[in-house]
Amino acid sequence: MSELNETAAPVTPAAPDAVPASVPEAPAQKPEITFDVFEQVELTVVKVKECDHVKKSKKLLRFQLDDGTPEGRQILSGIAAWYEPEDLVGKTLVAVTNLAPRKMMGLESNGMLLSAENGDSFTLVMLDDGIPAGAKLC
Repeated sequence: MSELNETAAPVTPAAPDAVPASVPEAPAQKPEITFDVFEQVELTVVKVKECDHVKKSKKLLRFQLDDGTPEGRQILSGIAAWYEPEDLVGKTLVAVTNLAPRKMMGLESNGMLLSAENGDSFTLVMLDDGIPAGAKLC
């Protein structure tokens, strides 16, 4: 073994803050929240009854959702670049259902659909169709 050590080239440790050029920079983390704050977010299983493009918008889709209530819910989402409306009808999704209403393009949005984003990739969070509309995530 001593022969191996004598002939091996010395290894120079990498600088602690050296980052290979091929590794993308991590996105900034959001501030930590307490459990009590997290508990306030209402995550609800929703079923897509209807989905269509919002007129005069290249980004927005309008969802009519079964959220387990008699009246249902409308949510607008800027995902038209990733999905065709007809492909989403019948899907089971997750929505934040206790956000304050927000007007977009003259229409009211009552919540936000959960999704995963990674660079240019974007995917709605979809659940098993056997989970009923209105079920709460915990």
